[in-house]
Amino acid sequence: MHIVDSCGWLEWFSNGRLADAYAPYLRKEGQLLVPAVVLFEVYKILKRKISEDKAVLAVGFMKRSTLIPFEEVLALKAADTALQNNLAMADAMVYATALLYKVQIYTSDADFQGLPLVQIV
Repeated sequence: MHIVDSCGWLEWFSNGRLADAYAPYLRKEGQLLVPAVVLFEVYKILKRKISEDKAVLAVGFMKRSTLIPFEEVLALKAADTALQNNLAMADAMVYATALLYKVQIYTSDADFQGLPLVQIV
């Protein structure tokens, strides 16, 4: 199991310059955890920058993986993680999910640089 951060999904769905680098991690649907905040960010950005149709298609694809809801345990872990690692809320939510589930995150977001369980793409 692993997590692909929002930037990876956005690269893939918009055929960005890192789309091919993220493809191997995104094609493993049965091994993907999708934090709810990642679903939120991808939908919002695709709808704003490309189209609602593309955003809805992306959500449909992402929902074929395991969606992780934002609930109390995760909320408290994310708050602690934000404080300990100086992370913004969304990044803390993603990182806390990885910590709770003990899985790798694939991202190109420099804010995750140097954290355990993070692979920079």
